[in-house]
Amino acid sequence: MLRTLLLQLSTRPALGRALDRIPVSKRLVRRFVAGERLEEAVEALARLEAAGCLTAVTYLGENVTTPERARAAADTYGALLDEIDRRGLHSTPSLKPTHLGLDLGDEVALKNIERVLERAGKTLVWLDMEGSAYTERTLQIYRRLRTRWSNVACVVQAYLHRSERDLRSLIPGGVTVRLCKGAYHEPPDRAYPRKDDVDRNYARLGGMLLSPDAQRAGTYPAFATHDERLQRVLVEEARNLGIPADRFELQMLYGIRSELHRTLVDAGVRLRVLVPFGEDWYGYFVRRLAERPANLLFLAKHLARR
Repeated sequence: MLRTLLLQLSTRPALGRALDRIPVSKRLVRRFVAGERLEEAVEALARLEAAGCLTAVTYLGENVTTPERARAAADTYGALLDEIDRRGLHSTPSLKPTHLGLDLGDEVALKNIERVLERAGKTLVWLDMEGSAYTERTLQIYRRLRTRWSNVACVVQAYLHRSERDLRSLIPGGVTVRLCKGAYHEPPDRAYPRKDDVDRNYARLGGMLLSPDAQRAGTYPAFATHDERLQRVLVEEARNLGIPADRFELQMLYGIRSELHRTLVDAGVRLRVLVPFGEDWYGYFVRRLAERPANLLFLAKHLARR
């Protein structure tokens, strides 16, 4: 029930403006968000790469309502890629379609995403997945992009009932795909409501991505999970199947289970850490609280002392 409440609150930006005025909430946000400025994100990327991690970076924002804001988001990604090149880093951008204008129309988002892809050159660009209302449109845009751009990757969410069907259609094309659990509030007719069911589906979909048919097609899976058990199961399955270490990766979010980074890297696992930044942090932050309610208790205790 707490998770459901938090996911509902993640769509209330007015609460974010109130939290932004409370110093303790700002400190907690910085556990999950590298900062508001591009330069702060790049510094976090540099530290992670120096520690042996791969990295991805996302400029926070969703559901923009004007073409100007959508273009501005694409411009920020361009500036980010320039700075990544200047610093000699190798980070990959991760884009939310509604931040690039999907609510204004598929063509608006497509044009802005293509601007980022063109600037990225050979660098991989992840096309993030948002709420289930956008799943089909996002996958359609991804398929259109794949006809022109080989450096675009997609995301599939394990909590959605439709995801097995989606993977069966994507795998033959040799997809680069991030498998995540999903972090939006969804009705039970679209998504598994119980964590155990999501975990079982995640393991099943992970097995599909590691299957001999998927590997022969050229599929490159990225397993985005902080669950040590799932990480261990998937890494062991890949090794038992003889899949080379450079043909799959684990992914984790900045500020979550950071103590696992060194263990995974030392074990020879490719680990990519996604670094978020930007002023529009509220929705992302509350979804992280929903995944780890202990952080909410930390915030509540500090607020009670005020």
